[in-house]
Amino acid sequence: MKTEKQDWFKDWFDTKYYHILYQDRNDDEAKLFMRHLVSFLDLKKNSKIFDLPCGKGRHSVFLNTLGYDVTGADLSDNSIAYAKQFENENLHFKVQDMRVPFDIKFDAIFNLFTSFGYFDDKETNIKVLQNLKNGLKKNGVLVIDFMNVNYVKKSIINYEVITKGNIDFIINRSINSNFITKDIRFSADGKMHHYTEKVKFLPLDVLKKYFKKAGLNLKHTFGSYDLTPFLSSESNRLILILE
Repeated sequence: MKTEKQDWFKDWFDTKYYHILYQDRNDDEAKLFMRHLVSFLDLKKNSKIFDLPCGKGRHSVFLNTLGYDVTGADLSDNSIAYAKQFENENLHFKVQDMRVPFDIKFDAIFNLFTSFGYFDDKETNIKVLQNLKNGLKKNGVLVIDFMNVNYVKKSIINYEVITKGNIDFIINRSINSNFITKDIRFSADGKMHHYTEKVKFLPLDVLKKYFKKAGLNLKHTFGSYDLTPFLSSESNRLILILE
C-alpha cells in the first residue's frame, strides 16, 4: 500500500505543477555552481558523473557540455521522458530509485537541490547514503547539496502565495524537530490540488553520524554555490564533499 511518508515525492515531482512552481530556478547560478564544483574536485574530462536525482536534466546537460560522461537518473517518469531528448553518446538518462543499488560505478555522484532526507526513518536515509557510496569508483567523490537547516529555521516564511503560470500556489511551511514541511495547495484544471514536500531536519552534526554509519568520510563543507566557507547560522546552503 502506498504511504505518504514514502511516496509524497513520487506523486508531486511527477506532476507538471511541480515544474510550474519552480520554473524560475536560476540556471546561471546552477551552471556557475557546476563550474566551481568540477574545478574544485579537479574532475578530468570524460570522468563519469552520476546526477541523482536529475529532474529534467539541467545539471546533467550542462556537465556534459563541459566534457563529462554523464548519467542522469530520477524517479519521475515524466522528467526522464523530457530529459531523453538531450541524450547523446556521453549523456544518458534513466528512471532510478535512489533506494535501489546502482549497477555501475562513477568517478563522481552529485545529489543536488536538497534531494536527500526524504524518508521518515533514519535507516532508509542511511541506506541511500550506502548506495551512493557503493556507486563510487575507488577515490570517487560524492557531493550532497543540502539546505542549512539552521538558516532555514531562522528565516522561514510560514505563509505565502506564489503565482506562477496563472496558478496561485498557497504555501504553508512549518518546522519541528524531525521535518521541514511545505504544504502546497492550489486550484488548476478545474479542481483543487494538495501536495506536501517534507525533508528531514538534519543539522550538520546529525548528518555526520549518518555519514559515519554509511562508511563515508566528510572531506569538505561549503556554505554556498560559490563554495564559500560554511557558517552554521548564516550560510543558506550546506555543500558536502565526501569520499
